[in-house]
Amino acid sequence: MEKPRIRVSAVNAKPLKNSNSRRKFLKMGGLAMAGSGLLLYGCSDDDDMPDPNPPGEVFDLGSGDVGILNYAYALEQLEAAFYTKVLDGSYWAGANPEEKMILEDLYDHEVIHREFFKAAINANAEASQVLPELEFDFSGVNFADRDSVLTTARVLEDTGVAAYNGAGRLLQTPDFLVIAGKIVSVEARHAAAIRSIYLDDDTAFAGDDVIDSNGLDLAKDPQTILGEVGATGFVVTPFTADNLPQ
Repeated sequence: MEKPRIRVSAVNAKPLKNSNSRRKFLKMGGLAMAGSGLLLYGCSDDDDMPDPNPPGEVFDLGSGDVGILNYAYALEQLEAAFYTKVLDGSYWAGANPEEKMILEDLYDHEVIHREFFKAAINANAEASQVLPELEFDFSGVNFADRDSVLTTARVLEDTGVAAYNGAGRLLQTPDFLVIAGKIVSVEARHAAAIRSIYLDDDTAFAGDDVIDSNGLDLAKDPQTILGEVGATGFVVTPFTADNLPQ
């Protein structure tokens, strides 16, 4: 049976002004994250945990802070892999300058985030506790088509914001929580940028579908996010999340 894919109604976009301001908006977010450096701290609550992944078994994300870091690492691998395909596609090659620059910036940011989490987990866990490089299947995305690329980018960025918001409360190490807060602010800028260039609505950058009644971005727990990501069919490499904090 064919795997389900992310499906979002496509909306034709109008060209927007102030592209330089939007580019600076994204650049500031990326520089803020890069400037934080790879600040690595110990996760004492996981130091004595047994190896959750015996040889030959499906990888489990683990427990405690290491489990949450692996969870974020999986999402950042997904986003970095997607934007790698975007920049290899003919839509990006022929896109207008504004969209081309924004997508290139998003690629750069997601690669920084992916490499940060890889380094952080390696510094705080045994090698066997680090999520391996995942394999992805983006055959359901037409990288030559603007609608296909931007609808998928919109969903992935909205999902990333909700994921960080929902997982922050589960982190026990204050320094990790600070860094997660920096990253989610960048992810929120990504989501706003994609929405502003794609959706034909001046308020789409903070639409009612991603902002709650209190004016805050949505927050979703890891199990909900992983269920939504799994439903896309993008992730080929199996892994479990049986020991993540709730």
